[in-house]
Amino acid sequence: MSYLINTLKINLSSSTLRSTSRHLIIRSMSSIIAPNKKHLVPTSGTYPTGFKVTGIHCGIKKKQGIKDLALIISDRPCTAASVFTTNVFKAAPVLISREILEKRSGQNIYGLITNSGCANAVTGVKGIENAKKMSDEVSKLVGVESSTLVMSTGVIGQHIPIEKIVQGINSAYQKVTEGTHEGWMEAAEAFMTTDTFPKLRSDRFILPSGLSYNMAGITKGAGMIHPNMATLLATIVTDVPISAPLLNEALKYAVDRSFNSISIDGDTSTNDTFAIFANGAATNDQGKIINDVKGQDYLQFRDDLTNFAADLAKLVVKDGEGATKFVTIHVKGAPTFSDAKKVASTISTSALVKTALFGQDANWGRVLCAVGYSGVSSIIPNKVSVSFIPTDGSAPLKLLVLGEPENVDEERALEILKQEDLEISVDLGIGNEEAKMWTCDFSYDYIKINAEYRS
Repeated sequence: MSYLINTLKINLSSSTLRSTSRHLIIRSMSSIIAPNKKHLVPTSGTYPTGFKVTGIHCGIKKKQGIKDLALIISDRPCTAASVFTTNVFKAAPVLISREILEKRSGQNIYGLITNSGCANAVTGVKGIENAKKMSDEVSKLVGVESSTLVMSTGVIGQHIPIEKIVQGINSAYQKVTEGTHEGWMEAAEAFMTTDTFPKLRSDRFILPSGLSYNMAGITKGAGMIHPNMATLLATIVTDVPISAPLLNEALKYAVDRSFNSISIDGDTSTNDTFAIFANGAATNDQGKIINDVKGQDYLQFRDDLTNFAADLAKLVVKDGEGATKFVTIHVKGAPTFSDAKKVASTISTSALVKTALFGQDANWGRVLCAVGYSGVSSIIPNKVSVSFIPTDGSAPLKLLVLGEPENVDEERALEILKQEDLEISVDLGIGNEEAKMWTCDFSYDYIKINAEYRS
C-alpha cells in the first residue's frame, strides 16, 4: 500500500554517513556529554506502555563500551508509518523497511533495530541481504515474520559486521526493559555518531475524549542535514490507539512542520528515516481507536505529534556540527504554507547568511537576497519587512520595513547576534500563511569536523 510509504524531502544534514566520533569528542555516553549540552539531556521520562528498549555495544564501533545497537520492541502489534530519504542512493535499511511497511500495509509491526557506526549504504546486494538479516533476526525473536523495521547510520560504502550484529540482537533481546529511563537512554546513545549528546524526549498527552496516552522519541544527527530526510534518523513510539491510514496522515503533516523544517548544511543523506509506531496500549476499549480524519481526537493527536516531533528536530539543530547558534527562521505573510516554507528554507541554507551569523554580522542584505532568489514569484519588494527577534524577551530590532531600510543600531544588533538563540523574522506582507525553519550557523569547526571526518 504505497499510501503508507512517503518519500519526503527532509534536508537533514544528519550523520547517517558519519563515523563513530566527532573531533575532540569521544563519547562514552555514560560519562562524556559535551558540557554545554548537558541541559538538553533528560534525567527522567514518561514512557509509552508496552514498549521494551535497550542499547548495547555489539562491536561495530571500535571503542569498547560505546553503544552501537538499539532495539525497540512492542509486546503487541503496532500500526506504523515512515518517511524516507529522497536521495536516489537509498540505503539498504531504507529499502527493506519500506518493503516491510508496504507488505503489511502499516499494520502488525513489532519492532525496530538500529545500528550506528556503519550506514550500510551503497553496499549492493550484500547490503540488502544484511539489512534483511537484521530484520529477520528480531522478527524471529518476537515470533512474527517480517515485523521489524531497520535503521542504520554511519559511514557509507562499508558493509556492516552482520555476525556481530546478529549476536548483538540476541543479547539486546535478553536485556530489553519496559518503562525505564535507563533503557531509553541506552537506546538513544546507540543511535549516536557525531552527535555530542543523546537526543531523547518523552511526554504524556490527553485527547478531547479524555484518553491519556504517552509518546517517546529518539533522534540523531548533527551534520549532513537538510530536510528531505538525509542522514537523520528518528523514531517516535506511542501507546495511542490509531488506524494505520490516519497514523500515516498525521506523520505526513508532522514531518513537514518538524524534521522537514530543519537544516544544518543543506546535504541530504542516503539513510534518512523517520518512523512512528502506535501499539494502542493506552486503552483496551476498541471504541477509542482514532479512525476519523475530521474527529477532534485525531486533530489533537496530529498537533501533539507535530509539536513533539518539532522539539525532537530542534535537538538536531542544537547539535549541529560546529554550530554556535540556534536560529529560527520565521516567514509570515505568505500566500501559502508552501511559499512560506520555500522562503524559510532558502534563507536557512544560505551559506552567506550562516557565516554572517557566526561572525555576528548584521548583514540583513544576505537575508533579503535569499528571499529574492527563493523562487516565490508573488513576492512584492515594497511589502517585505525583516527583523531580528531576540529570545530574551527584549524588543525586536527592525532592519527593513515595507522595503525601506531602517537606520540600524549596530550595537543593538551585535547584542542580539551574540546570543546563542535568536529569530530572523521575514514578513512578506502578501498573505496570511506562515512557516518556520530551524537552522544554525557555519563555523570554522564545521569545516574542521568534516575535513577530518574519516581521519
